[in-house]
Amino acid sequence: MKKILVIEDEPSVRNNLLRLLNAEGFQTLSAEDGSEGIQLAQSQAPDLILCDIMMPEMTGFDVLQVLRSHTETSTIPFIFLTAKADRSDLRQGMLLGADDYLTKPFTRLELLAAIATRLSKHDAVTQRYNTALKNATEQLNRLAYYDSVTELPNRLLLRERFQQTLQTFAQATVTASPTSDSPSIAILSLGLDRFQWIHHNLGFTYSDLLLKTVAERLKDCIGDNDTVARLEGTQFIIILATSVGHSEVVKKVQKMLNVLLHPFQLEKYEVFVTPSIGIAIYGKDGAEIEKLVRNAEAVRNLVQSQSGLRYQFYQAKSDSAKADRFANRASPQTLMLETRLHYALERNEFEIFYQPKVNLKTGKLTGAEALIRWLHPQDGRISPAEFLPLAEKTGFIVEIDQWVLRTVCQQVKTWQTEGFCAVQVAVNLSGRQFNQPGITERIVEILKQTQLEPRFLEIELTESTLVKNVTAAIATLNDLKQLGIQVAIDDFGTGYSSLGYLKQFPFTTLKIDRCFVSNVTADSTNSAIAIAIIQMAQSLNLKVVAEGVETEAEKAFLAQNQCDEIQGYLISPPLPSNQFIQYLTKV
Repeated sequence: MKKILVIEDEPSVRNNLLRLLNAEGFQTLSAEDGSEGIQLAQSQAPDLILCDIMMPEMTGFDVLQVLRSHTETSTIPFIFLTAKADRSDLRQGMLLGADDYLTKPFTRLELLAAIATRLSKHDAVTQRYNTALKNATEQLNRLAYYDSVTELPNRLLLRERFQQTLQTFAQATVTASPTSDSPSIAILSLGLDRFQWIHHNLGFTYSDLLLKTVAERLKDCIGDNDTVARLEGTQFIIILATSVGHSEVVKKVQKMLNVLLHPFQLEKYEVFVTPSIGIAIYGKDGAEIEKLVRNAEAVRNLVQSQSGLRYQFYQAKSDSAKADRFANRASPQTLMLETRLHYALERNEFEIFYQPKVNLKTGKLTGAEALIRWLHPQDGRISPAEFLPLAEKTGFIVEIDQWVLRTVCQQVKTWQTEGFCAVQVAVNLSGRQFNQPGITERIVEILKQTQLEPRFLEIELTESTLVKNVTAAIATLNDLKQLGIQVAIDDFGTGYSSLGYLKQFPFTTLKIDRCFVSNVTADSTNSAIAIAIIQMAQSLNLKVVAEGVETEAEKAFLAQNQCDEIQGYLISPPLPSNQFIQYLTKV
């Protein structure tokens, strides 16, 4: 039974409408003024509202404006009842979001026809919305467990598949006849040499196509109970379930090597890759998936370092020692970059660039993201993608992060002192820095030293940083939030954490990764995912910021779907502080 709210100050008109609607089988609510009508609309969620325009204290226009400004009442069909039929009144109502007008006096048939039309249209829109939301939610749930490029299981699903394999293995072991080649579970770590060359020279499109093709070839090599997963980069993990000993594992490994050594036709390009495989055996080399993967990776690294060798089984002591030595070796170029990295801070070679963020509704500047850049006196600009992973690996990222924090806080305070508009700046914290003991105290100390109010600082963290120690991460984030510091989850949807993690963390902002924004108007999957992320974030009262917006079409799509803020080259590229000041004065 549809519920209709009647807002009418004239008792006789109100009562007549209620009797008519009740006789037609509608459930009715009534209010004698605008304030009461708003309260009923918010508490009772009617399916349609009939509202008089000319009422004392609060007009129908005022009621509509309030209802349209609140999410829970913004889409309720709204029909004005009025004795005024001026064109200017009609225009004003339509601009505010009215769905229809009925001019008094109107007939019973006219009223029922208007109600039927609006309810029918609203039901159709609601059905389409629910279908789209269901599809998008399914896509998001899939993203939690599957790699977005290859559609193979990711790290999270790999753990579940391993547990399932253990159960199958236990049953197979019970029924197996005694042989020298007893049943076993093998964990394979497979990597591809030359992939980085293909990625850098041919770009994302072809490197992603290569990964998809590799995934298809690997799936053709395994049995129904086996699993192929992709963790990151070119790292594939294969679970060979209940293989009959060493000999069968070798057969399957050789089959994989053979199919991957054949050329790959990537549209107009024919490319070759060289696979390397490390193998760890359940029980002998570990009982947990994490340890087995780690041991398989260690021996795979050894395989890649030794010419002519394409696969190798893990051998506990000797391979562990060799892997440690291998892990500590680096190319001369890497060692040189590491040395220069340590001198970069004291020689003032780093610089902070600021990429503006704007409000989609008003177009006004809301803040900026701080991005580090390195200008070396001889080598020129060195990409963050090149030096930040090295800084993370060596631990030098902790000093860099502290320098960035201090520099940004001091710069924002300087802008405020010089009379420029106060902006909030977001700073990315690495996993190493965030998980350091006393991180909250260090941030507080920097804020005190620079005399910057906490509300002008936002901390951005990635999913992978948070899932390492959930309890400690929640405690730290709560401390930061209580201080007034904003907390954002960056690159949402690209990690392997499940959506359930979102509710646990006290975030204030969710940033949609650029991979879901790119080409969003043409890619139905990306558009569905973007819409679902926005709606999910809004249901959790999180501000939504879309990264990497490069076209007007992407901006219009995000505005239509009520994204709060955007950043990207369409608005502005990252700017050095002096150019950012010029940008501030313009906007």
